[in-house]
Amino acid sequence: MSKQDGMNYAPKGKPSPVVKDGEFCIAAIALNHGHIYGMCNGLIEAGATLKWVYDDDEKRVENFVKTYPGVKVAKSEKEILDDPEVKLVCSAAVTSERCPLGIRAMKAGKDYFTDKAPLTTLEQLEEAKKTVAETGKKYMVYYSERIHVESAVYAGQLIERGLIGKPVHVDGFGPHRIGDPKGRPDWFFEKEKYGGILCDIGSHQIEQFLFFCGEENAHVAYSEVANYNHPDHPGLDDYGDAIVVGDNGATQHFRVDWFTPDGLSTWGDGRTFIIGTDGYIEIRKYVNVGTNDGTTDHVFLVNKDGEQHFEVAGKVGYPFFGQLILDCINRTENAMTQAHAFKAAELCVRAQMQAVDLSRRS
Repeated sequence: MSKQDGMNYAPKGKPSPVVKDGEFCIAAIALNHGHIYGMCNGLIEAGATLKWVYDDDEKRVENFVKTYPGVKVAKSEKEILDDPEVKLVCSAAVTSERCPLGIRAMKAGKDYFTDKAPLTTLEQLEEAKKTVAETGKKYMVYYSERIHVESAVYAGQLIERGLIGKPVHVDGFGPHRIGDPKGRPDWFFEKEKYGGILCDIGSHQIEQFLFFCGEENAHVAYSEVANYNHPDHPGLDDYGDAIVVGDNGATQHFRVDWFTPDGLSTWGDGRTFIIGTDGYIEIRKYVNVGTNDGTTDHVFLVNKDGEQHFEVAGKVGYPFFGQLILDCINRTENAMTQAHAFKAAELCVRAQMQAVDLSRRS
C-alpha cells in the first residue's frame, strides 16, 4: 500500500470470509485507477474468489497478475460477462466510462462494483437507475474514504451507539497529493472524463455526510472550484468546496484539493469533524500530523463523559465487503442501499455542475 500516492492506496485487512472458497466469484475489468486493488483486496479478504481480469493495456494486466497470481487473463470483456460463475464485476475504469461498463455488466446478469465517482453526468445516472430497475442487479460504489478506513468505520459505530446524540453537521477535508503530473494518465486532466474535482474526490465527502447524518436526500446549497496552480492543465480543478443541506436539517461543508505538500508523510491529511447534539467526533484518517509516529486511524470523541482518543488501526476491520458479498447472494441491502449509492453520485454531479469557477476571478 502506497502512503505517498492516493491513486494506489489499497488497504489490506485481516481475512474474514463470509463464503467458502469458490462460492462467490468476481472479476476485474478496466484497471485504469489503482483503487481496483483496494476493491479486490477487500472482497478477497471477505472470501470472494478472483477468477478473471481484463484490460486493454497489457502492462496493467501484467502488474495485476503479479499481485493476484491465480487470476485468469480474459481475452475480452465478453469472455467475463458470458461466464455464469462470475457474480460481481469490479471496475476502476476511466470515470466517464464506468457507467456504460456497469450497464453492460448488469444486462449480462452481473452485479457491479465500481470505483468512485460512479458516473459523471445526470444522464448516466438515469440510465443506471433504469438498468437497475430492469435487471434487479446492484450498482455499488467503492466510497473508500469511509468503507475502507477503519477510523471512519469506527466513527460510524460510535454514532450508531448514540454517543454524540443526533449528528447535525459534518466538516470534511480531503486533500490529495498530485505528485508528478507526468505520472498521471491523460484522462486525469480532462474534465469530461474525470468529472471535475467535486464529482471525483468530492464524492467521498458527500457520501460520508449522507451516511453519518442519516440523510436520504439533500441539496447542494453552494459549490465552487478553481484551477489555482496548474495552468498547463486547464481542465484540472485543483481546488473545490461545497455546502450541502440535508432534508432532515443536517448540513455539511467540505473542501477537496490537490495541494498536499511533499513534506507530508502520506498522500493527504484527510479529516472529518462530526458535530452532534450531545458531542462531537474528529477523525484523523491517514496521519496524526506533526507526531512523526507513523500511526493512522485516530478517532477523538468528546461528550458528557469527557474526552476520549482511540487508535483503531488494525482493530476494526472493513465489514462492508463481507456485507456486500452476502447482499449479492441474498439480495439484501446491508452494506449500502442502492438509493444511498445513487444519491451520493447525484449530489456530487450536481455540485460540479453548479460550481462557481473562482480561478476566473483570480
